[in-house]
Amino acid sequence: MPTLRDFLEKINIRADIAWEEPLAGHTSFRLGGPAELLVRPADEESAIALVRAAREESIPLFVLGGGANLLVGDRGIRGIVLDTGALRGLRLEEPSGTEGGASLLSAGAGLPVDELCLEALCLGLGGLQDFSGLPGSVGGAAYMNARCYEREISQVLERLRYLAPSGELVERRVLPGEWDYKRSPFQPGGPAAGALVLEATFRLEGAESAEIAATMRARRADREAKGHYRLPSAGSVFKNDRRLGAPTGKLLDGLGFRGRAVGGAAVSAWHANIFVNAGGATAAQMRKLIELAQREARERLGAELEPEVLFVGEF
Repeated sequence: MPTLRDFLEKINIRADIAWEEPLAGHTSFRLGGPAELLVRPADEESAIALVRAAREESIPLFVLGGGANLLVGDRGIRGIVLDTGALRGLRLEEPSGTEGGASLLSAGAGLPVDELCLEALCLGLGGLQDFSGLPGSVGGAAYMNARCYEREISQVLERLRYLAPSGELVERRVLPGEWDYKRSPFQPGGPAAGALVLEATFRLEGAESAEIAATMRARRADREAKGHYRLPSAGSVFKNDRRLGAPTGKLLDGLGFRGRAVGGAAVSAWHANIFVNAGGATAAQMRKLIELAQREARERLGAELEPEVLFVGEF
């Protein structure tokens, strides 16, 4: 395997690069050590060339979207971190070519979800308003099958275009059986696991802009009232499991977890399923707090809590 510097000299792509880039500035937790090499391809062609070349040389590569559901270890990520932030293209297809007169709006994987919602509003297209204020990127929302206010992103997805692990470019329609509560085909074990999402296409309907805007304002206000933006966090840390009889936040509340802390990592005082960087936290402290919640739920309630947050890098 060549060194990363040798590798960079061999490939010819348009990209911004940074060595030992602190990833705390790229995640909503504001935690994480450095990326050995952070590469932000300027376009799809460069992203595809980078991934294909890295796979040929067996160089580790991690794809970074908006960083909203990530806990990066304090020692960072070795190899290449591919930042999708420049992949922000938008395309609108004419309603006449779609079933029922729906419009298809395609967005690059790096476009922030909040910006996508605003674009749909400007176009007078409804279907995305419940996701207003959601942190993270389009690619990340597809990977996680983001869910807000009883709506899943897969409900408005029409198709996705991605680079498969084989190096093949694939366009795939959304098949209901492949998506579930915060599950997608791109997660481990799925039929498209290991793929690089390049673009997502959404099926949207014409709607009154005033109504769309009102819902968007209400969703953002609700997030603000629930404290989603008060301190650096990843939103809800654990998934809800209906078999447990109550949302995870209520379960942790009953265990007295509000305000619990490990160093600068704390369970928020306003919601027991929102863990925050209260200042000076480390990724190791946050992971320890998450594991403490899992252990107490297991021992005291017999409940297995599944994190939404992905642990990546070296802790």
